[in-house]
Amino acid sequence: MAFTIGIVSDTHGLLRPEALAALAHADHIIHGGDIGNSEIISALRTIAPVTAIRGNVDTGKWAADFPETTSVRLAGRLFYILHDLNALQIDPAAEGIDVIISGHSHMPKINNMNGVLYLNPGSAGRRRFKLPVTLASLEVTSDGLKPAIHNLVVA
Repeated sequence: MAFTIGIVSDTHGLLRPEALAALAHADHIIHGGDIGNSEIISALRTIAPVTAIRGNVDTGKWAADFPETTSVRLAGRLFYILHDLNALQIDPAAEGIDVIISGHSHMPKINNMNGVLYLNPGSAGRRRFKLPVTLASLEVTSDGLKPAIHNLVVA
């Protein structure tokens, strides 16, 4: 049986209905920062438990509730979440981390390096430049990790 993790980032205060629909079957949700406001996390928590960090635009009193980085173990895998991958200051493989979740660039990307899955879900908020509006899912199965990027807005 798969454990499904919904991964979203860079909502910037906009939680699209398409994002809620795409996350509806998640067992857990990770938000990679640039949340925009605490109501976003409250809405996500109506779907599943949420692990969230703050990004560079998350300022103000509400944002103090969210760390800059965090780790969480889900379905037997260790996840490390930070907003800007360029700020990574640890060796994930040496730390036993299975998955690095980041945001910030608004560019969705899936990459494997040294046995670690790097996943940036892109931006689920307002479109920036001509970048797609996306989020990601990650199924943890007995066969391994199955990441996917999902386009939320076509056009």
